[in-house]
Amino acid sequence: MTNRMRKGFTRKPQVDEPAARVKNYITPSGLQRLKDEHRFLLTRERPAVTKVVAWAASNGDRSENADYQYGKRRLRQIDGRIRFLTKRIDAAEVVDPESPRAGQAATRAFFGATVRYANAAGNERVVSIVGTDEVDLDRNHVSWVSPLARALMKSAAGDRVVLRAPGGTEYLIVLEVCYERIPVKPFREPPGAEASAKELSAGVARPDKG
Repeated sequence: MTNRMRKGFTRKPQVDEPAARVKNYITPSGLQRLKDEHRFLLTRERPAVTKVVAWAASNGDRSENADYQYGKRRLRQIDGRIRFLTKRIDAAEVVDPESPRAGQAATRAFFGATVRYANAAGNERVVSIVGTDEVDLDRNHVSWVSPLARALMKSAAGDRVVLRAPGGTEYLIVLEVCYERIPVKPFREPPGAEASAKELSAGVARPDKG
């Protein structure tokens, strides 16, 4: 069993290695959100959970201690997320949609573009092409590697493009391409975060009195 587990953790197909070196294209706001989450986990949430684990460990048999087992599991989740965020931040290639562009780069759809298009039925939609860490379908933010973004890439107003997606093939006409600020939803502390619970229990409540 030990050998099987060891193989599962150490074996890594060589074909996956180049993917780790791919640039993580991202907008400035998107990168800030990753950094804010990373900072929260590293400086607040992890230390708070560590204290809970230490307290639970002092309460007797760890094998039957639910608080201890949950805390250790939560720590592994946090550490995994911190490692993931660290890699994404280190690989970040920031592209600012508001930066001045010249020539075709100003009129054609590339990363950071906001594109208005219509389908064959005349239904219009506006999407912004963002990084894989910034996808937000509620805000019509689509990943630059998605089928839709790939179909729109390098197109200009008046161009007709073909969208080949799992749901079928669509023919689109590009109506407008522009570059403007893309509002990315900022990082918010998740409900039930141990760090927030610790603050409240210590009397560091939000100033909502009066």
